[in-house]
Amino acid sequence: MPKPKNAMEIFQLLDKSNCRDCGEKTCLAFAGAVFRGQRRLDECPRLDQETIEKYSESESEGTLEENRDDYLRSLKEEIPKIDLAEAAQRVGGEFNGKKLTLKVMGKDFSVDKEGNLFADIHVNPWVAVPFLNYVIDSRGLEPAGQWLSFRELKEGKERYPLFQKRCEEAMKRIADQYTDLFDDMVHIFNGKQVEEQFESDISVVLHPLPKVPIMVCYWAPEEGLGSSLNIFFDSTADENLDIGSLFSLGAGLTQMFEKLAQRHGYVSAASS
Repeated sequence: MPKPKNAMEIFQLLDKSNCRDCGEKTCLAFAGAVFRGQRRLDECPRLDQETIEKYSESESEGTLEENRDDYLRSLKEEIPKIDLAEAAQRVGGEFNGKKLTLKVMGKDFSVDKEGNLFADIHVNPWVAVPFLNYVIDSRGLEPAGQWLSFRELKEGKERYPLFQKRCEEAMKRIADQYTDLFDDMVHIFNGKQVEEQFESDISVVLHPLPKVPIMVCYWAPEEGLGSSLNIFFDSTADENLDIGSLFSLGAGLTQMFEKLAQRHGYVSAASS
Protein backbone atom coordinates (compact mmCIF):
# COMPACT_ATOMS: atom_id res chain seq x y z
CA MET A 1 0.00 0.00 0.00
CA PRO A 2 1.20 3.55 -0.56
CA LYS A 3 2.31 5.61 2.40
CA PRO A 4 -0.84 6.34 4.47
CA LYS A 5 -2.05 9.92 4.25
CA ASN A 6 -3.82 9.71 7.59
CA ALA A 7 -4.75 7.38 10.44
CA MET A 8 -7.99 6.34 8.75
CA GLU A 9 -6.09 4.47 6.03
CA ILE A 10 -4.35 2.43 8.74
CA PHE A 11 -7.67 1.99 10.56
CA GLN A 12 -9.13 0.31 7.47
CA LEU A 13 -6.56 -2.48 7.81
CA LEU A 14 -7.77 -3.40 11.31
CA ASP A 15 -10.71 -5.61 12.31
CA LYS A 16 -12.32 -2.71 14.24
CA SER A 17 -13.22 -4.96 17.17
CA ASN A 18 -11.80 -2.57 19.78
CA CYS A 19 -10.49 -5.62 21.63
CA ARG A 20 -7.92 -3.53 23.57
CA ASP A 21 -5.39 -6.37 23.41
CA CYS A 22 -2.87 -3.90 22.00
CA GLY A 23 -3.29 -1.63 25.03
CA GLU A 24 -5.22 1.13 23.24
CA LYS A 25 -8.87 1.89 24.00
CA THR A 26 -10.00 1.61 20.37
CA CYS A 27 -8.71 0.46 17.00
CA LEU A 28 -8.84 4.07 15.83
CA ALA A 29 -6.62 5.16 18.72
CA PHE A 30 -4.17 2.41 17.78
CA ALA A 31 -4.24 3.51 14.12
CA GLY A 32 -3.50 7.08 15.19
CA ALA A 33 -0.55 5.92 17.29
CA VAL A 34 0.81 3.89 14.35
CA PHE A 35 0.48 6.88 12.01
CA ARG A 36 2.36 9.10 14.49
CA GLY A 37 5.10 6.49 14.73
CA GLN A 38 4.42 5.75 18.42
CA ARG A 39 3.29 2.17 17.73
CA ARG A 40 4.01 -0.50 15.10
CA LEU A 41 1.34 -2.12 12.97
CA ASP A 42 2.47 -5.61 13.98
CA GLU A 43 1.52 -4.80 17.57
CA CYS A 44 -2.10 -5.49 16.64
CA PRO A 45 -2.56 -9.13 17.77
CA ARG A 46 -5.49 -9.68 15.39
CA LEU A 47 -3.86 -8.49 12.19
CA ASP A 48 -2.88 -11.27 9.82
CA GLN A 49 0.75 -11.75 8.86
CA GLU A 50 0.06 -11.23 5.16
CA THR A 51 -1.25 -7.72 5.78
CA ILE A 52 1.66 -6.92 8.06
CA GLU A 53 4.17 -8.12 5.49
CA LYS A 54 2.42 -6.30 2.66
CA TYR A 55 2.48 -3.10 4.64
CA SER A 56 6.12 -3.59 5.56
CA GLU A 57 7.17 -4.35 1.99
CA SER A 58 5.35 -1.40 0.47
CA GLU A 59 6.48 1.00 3.13
CA SER A 60 10.09 2.00 3.36
CA GLU A 61 11.89 1.06 6.54
CA GLY A 62 11.85 4.71 7.52
CA THR A 63 8.07 5.21 7.37
CA LEU A 64 7.38 4.79 11.08
CA GLU A 65 10.42 6.89 11.85
CA GLU A 66 9.12 9.56 9.48
CA ASN A 67 5.74 9.62 11.21
CA ARG A 68 7.44 9.77 14.57
CA ASP A 69 9.66 12.57 13.30
CA ASP A 70 6.55 14.43 12.13
CA TYR A 71 5.16 14.24 15.66
CA LEU A 72 8.47 15.40 17.11
CA ARG A 73 8.53 18.27 14.63
CA SER A 74 5.02 19.33 15.69
CA LEU A 75 6.15 19.46 19.32
CA LYS A 76 9.17 21.57 18.40
CA GLU A 77 6.84 24.01 16.65
CA GLU A 78 5.00 24.53 19.95
CA ILE A 79 8.12 25.69 21.78
CA PRO A 80 8.25 29.26 20.32
CA LYS A 81 4.69 29.74 21.63
CA ILE A 82 5.60 29.24 25.28
CA ASP A 83 7.59 31.25 27.85
CA LEU A 84 10.72 29.21 28.43
CA ALA A 85 11.66 31.19 31.54
CA GLU A 86 8.30 30.36 33.13
CA ALA A 87 8.53 26.78 31.92
CA ALA A 88 11.97 26.37 33.52
CA GLN A 89 10.60 27.33 36.92
CA ARG A 90 7.60 25.05 36.46
CA VAL A 91 9.49 21.93 35.40
CA GLY A 92 12.60 22.21 37.55
CA GLY A 93 15.02 23.44 34.90
CA GLU A 94 17.24 26.43 34.25
CA PHE A 95 16.89 29.18 31.62
CA ASN A 96 19.90 31.26 30.61
CA GLY A 97 18.04 33.62 28.29
CA LYS A 98 18.55 31.38 25.28
CA LYS A 99 18.04 27.77 26.32
CA LEU A 100 15.97 25.85 28.83
CA THR A 101 18.07 23.05 30.31
CA LEU A 102 16.92 20.02 32.29
CA LYS A 103 18.77 17.08 33.77
CA VAL A 104 17.84 13.87 31.93
CA MET A 105 19.37 10.85 33.68
CA GLY A 106 21.89 13.26 35.18
CA LYS A 107 22.90 14.73 31.79
CA ASP A 108 22.08 18.18 30.39
CA PHE A 109 19.29 18.27 27.81
CA SER A 110 18.27 21.64 26.37
CA VAL A 111 15.85 23.35 24.01
CA ASP A 112 16.15 26.88 22.65
CA LYS A 113 13.42 29.36 21.75
CA GLU A 114 13.20 27.96 18.21
CA GLY A 115 12.70 24.38 19.37
CA ASN A 116 16.22 23.15 18.60
CA LEU A 117 17.47 20.40 20.90
CA PHE A 118 20.91 20.10 22.46
CA ALA A 119 22.17 17.32 24.70
CA ASP A 120 25.11 15.71 26.44
CA ILE A 121 23.51 12.39 25.49
CA HIS A 122 22.32 11.07 22.15
CA VAL A 123 19.11 12.82 21.07
CA ASN A 124 16.61 10.09 20.26
CA PRO A 125 12.80 10.08 20.22
CA TRP A 126 12.35 8.20 23.50
CA VAL A 127 14.01 11.15 25.22
CA ALA A 128 13.03 14.01 22.93
CA VAL A 129 9.27 13.45 22.80
CA PRO A 130 8.73 13.10 26.58
CA PHE A 131 11.15 16.00 27.16
CA LEU A 132 9.17 18.36 24.91
CA ASN A 133 5.80 17.18 26.22
CA TYR A 134 7.10 17.76 29.74
CA VAL A 135 8.24 21.31 28.95
CA ILE A 136 5.01 22.17 27.14
CA ASP A 137 2.34 20.55 29.31
CA SER A 138 3.73 19.50 32.70
CA ARG A 139 1.91 20.91 35.72
CA GLY A 140 5.21 20.98 37.55
CA LEU A 141 3.96 19.12 40.62
CA GLU A 142 6.63 18.04 43.08
CA PRO A 143 6.92 14.25 43.53
CA ALA A 144 4.73 13.03 46.37
CA GLY A 145 6.87 10.04 47.27
CA GLN A 146 3.97 7.65 46.73
CA TRP A 147 4.68 4.93 44.18
CA LEU A 148 2.17 3.51 41.71
CA SER A 149 2.41 0.85 39.03
CA PHE A 150 1.91 1.88 35.42
CA ARG A 151 -1.60 0.40 35.36
CA GLU A 152 -2.62 2.56 38.33
CA LEU A 153 -1.90 5.76 36.43
CA LYS A 154 -4.63 7.51 34.46
CA GLU A 155 -5.13 5.67 31.13
CA GLY A 156 -2.43 3.21 32.19
CA LYS A 157 -4.65 0.19 32.68
CA GLU A 158 -5.37 -0.26 28.96
CA ARG A 159 -1.71 0.00 28.01
CA TYR A 160 -0.32 -2.04 30.88
CA PRO A 161 -0.15 -5.41 29.06
CA LEU A 162 2.14 -3.90 26.44
CA PHE A 163 4.11 -1.95 29.07
CA GLN A 164 4.61 -5.15 31.02
CA LYS A 165 5.90 -6.99 27.95
CA ARG A 166 8.12 -4.26 26.54
CA CYS A 167 9.44 -2.79 29.76
CA GLU A 168 9.12 -4.93 32.86
CA GLU A 169 9.63 -8.37 31.32
CA ALA A 170 12.48 -7.17 29.10
CA MET A 171 14.24 -5.44 32.00
CA LYS A 172 13.76 -8.52 34.21
CA ARG A 173 15.70 -10.62 31.70
CA ILE A 174 18.64 -8.28 32.17
CA ALA A 175 18.37 -8.36 35.95
CA ASP A 176 18.17 -12.16 35.93
CA GLN A 177 21.42 -12.51 34.01
CA TYR A 178 23.33 -9.62 35.54
CA THR A 179 21.78 -8.47 38.79
CA ASP A 180 24.62 -6.06 39.57
CA LEU A 181 23.62 -4.04 36.52
CA PHE A 182 21.32 -2.08 38.82
CA ASP A 183 24.34 -0.97 40.83
CA ASP A 184 25.88 0.21 37.55
CA MET A 185 22.68 2.14 36.81
CA VAL A 186 23.19 4.11 40.01
CA HIS A 187 26.58 5.37 38.88
CA ILE A 188 26.11 5.65 35.13
CA PHE A 189 22.66 7.24 35.07
CA ASN A 190 22.84 9.25 38.30
CA GLY A 191 20.28 7.02 39.96
CA LYS A 192 19.90 6.51 43.68
CA GLN A 193 19.94 3.20 45.51
CA VAL A 194 17.14 3.35 48.05
CA GLU A 195 16.05 1.23 50.96
CA GLU A 196 14.14 -1.91 50.09
CA GLN A 197 10.69 -1.10 48.76
CA PHE A 198 7.83 -3.59 48.80
CA GLU A 199 10.34 -6.09 50.32
CA SER A 200 12.29 -6.17 47.05
CA ASP A 201 15.92 -7.25 46.85
CA ILE A 202 17.00 -4.21 44.82
CA SER A 203 15.34 -0.80 44.58
CA VAL A 204 16.74 1.94 42.34
CA VAL A 205 15.24 5.39 41.72
CA LEU A 206 16.12 7.08 38.43
CA HIS A 207 15.25 10.57 37.21
CA PRO A 208 14.62 10.58 33.45
CA LEU A 209 13.06 14.01 34.03
CA PRO A 210 13.44 16.27 37.11
CA LYS A 211 9.94 15.77 38.53
CA VAL A 212 9.22 12.36 37.02
CA PRO A 213 11.18 9.82 39.06
CA ILE A 214 10.95 6.12 38.23
CA MET A 215 11.63 3.32 40.70
CA VAL A 216 12.74 -0.11 39.55
CA CYS A 217 12.25 -2.97 42.04
CA TYR A 218 13.66 -6.45 41.51
CA TRP A 219 12.91 -9.63 43.41
CA ALA A 220 15.52 -12.36 42.92
CA PRO A 221 14.41 -15.99 42.48
CA GLU A 222 14.34 -18.08 45.64
CA GLU A 223 13.03 -21.40 46.95
CA GLY A 224 11.58 -22.48 43.63
CA LEU A 225 9.92 -19.11 42.96
CA GLY A 226 10.77 -17.15 39.85
CA SER A 227 12.17 -13.66 39.85
CA SER A 228 10.06 -10.58 39.19
CA LEU A 229 10.59 -6.94 38.36
CA ASN A 230 8.24 -3.97 38.49
CA ILE A 231 8.59 -0.36 37.43
CA PHE A 232 6.85 2.24 39.56
CA PHE A 233 6.03 5.91 38.98
CA ASP A 234 5.41 8.69 41.47
CA SER A 235 1.70 9.34 42.00
CA THR A 236 2.11 12.77 40.36
CA ALA A 237 3.59 11.30 37.15
CA ASP A 238 0.38 11.44 35.12
CA GLU A 239 -0.08 15.10 36.09
CA ASN A 240 3.39 15.99 34.90
CA LEU A 241 3.47 13.89 31.74
CA ASP A 242 1.01 12.18 29.39
CA ILE A 243 0.68 8.40 29.55
CA GLY A 244 2.21 7.92 26.09
CA SER A 245 5.36 9.75 27.15
CA LEU A 246 5.54 7.77 30.39
CA PHE A 247 5.35 4.59 28.31
CA SER A 248 8.10 5.94 26.07
CA LEU A 249 10.33 6.62 29.07
CA GLY A 250 9.90 3.08 30.37
CA ALA A 251 10.52 1.50 26.97
CA GLY A 252 13.44 3.81 26.28
CA LEU A 253 15.13 3.04 29.58
CA THR A 254 14.74 -0.65 28.91
CA GLN A 255 16.31 -0.34 25.46
CA MET A 256 19.17 1.66 26.94
CA PHE A 257 19.86 -0.98 29.58
CA GLU A 258 19.63 -3.78 27.01
CA LYS A 259 22.22 -2.07 24.81
CA LEU A 260 24.47 -1.37 27.77
CA ALA A 261 24.25 -4.98 28.93
CA GLN A 262 24.93 -6.37 25.46
CA ARG A 263 27.85 -4.00 24.94
CA HIS A 264 29.53 -5.25 28.10
CA GLY A 265 28.59 -8.87 27.50
CA TYR A 266 26.11 -9.06 30.32
CA VAL A 267 23.32 -10.62 28.24
CA SER A 268 23.32 -12.53 25.01
CA ALA A 269 21.75 -11.13 21.87
CA ALA A 270 19.20 -13.93 22.00
CA SER A 271 17.72 -12.60 25.23
CA SER A 272 17.12 -9.11 23.94
